[in-house]
Amino acid sequence: MTEHSGVRLPGPRATPVVSIRLLGAFAVEVDGRPVALPAGAQRLVALLALRGRTGRSRLAGLLWSGTTEHRALASLRTGIWRVNQAAPGLVVSAHGIVELGLTADVDVTDLIDGARAVLHGTTDTLAPVDGGVGPGELLPDWDDPWLDAERERLHQLRLHVLEAAAGQLAEQGHYGLALESALAALRADDLRESAHRAVISIHLAEGNVAEARRAYDLCRRTFVEELGIEPSSAIAAMLARETRETPGHSRGTLHAVTRSTP
Repeated sequence: MTEHSGVRLPGPRATPVVSIRLLGAFAVEVDGRPVALPAGAQRLVALLALRGRTGRSRLAGLLWSGTTEHRALASLRTGIWRVNQAAPGLVVSAHGIVELGLTADVDVTDLIDGARAVLHGTTDTLAPVDGGVGPGELLPDWDDPWLDAERERLHQLRLHVLEAAAGQLAEQGHYGLALESALAALRADDLRESAHRAVISIHLAEGNVAEARRAYDLCRRTFVEELGIEPSSAIAAMLARETRETPGHSRGTLHAVTRSTP
């Protein structure tokens, strides 16, 4: 409220603070208060939070793929109305485009920004064991096909961050934490050769040749049993080379190995 000639007049309304949680259970809060939305409206908000502005027809087809285009567009109109009844202005539609009308703090966006900082080496803090990517799965109780690509994106990002964190921690001499990070990547995908390579390289950096050999044997056995192929010759060559080098040389190899492509 503002004053004019002794009369209090309405002042400009503050912009609502919106947060959207997609990791774990879906949740929306406006100014710290939870917003209840029906299932269709939840999916509308989630898709826009993940992909940004989207064409009306495309959006309707993704969210209501099992019906006609006419019904899908009608459902979209209803979804937009229901969202804005609960959180005015959260979704806007104009000129065939639908998008979030309010700036929102989205947990997935924060996660991706933190992961990129680790991958680019622009963070001064040590990455946690899970690489900063692992507070929860993306909407685990939803079975919508359009989420498959988003889940795979986050899965691959997590693996890359875990491996990058392992390399950063090892370079700083934190071998125990580095190994935890590399093993977390391996647990997430035991057919990922770069994760096996990270584990082996950390053992070698510590001078634990026997552990490195066991890690290599596990890699080879897993690949042969699951894929019917041998690991690339690069891992075997790395192990053979390291066992011929002096213990102090292993740290230099660690840097090259953890930075190499899968």
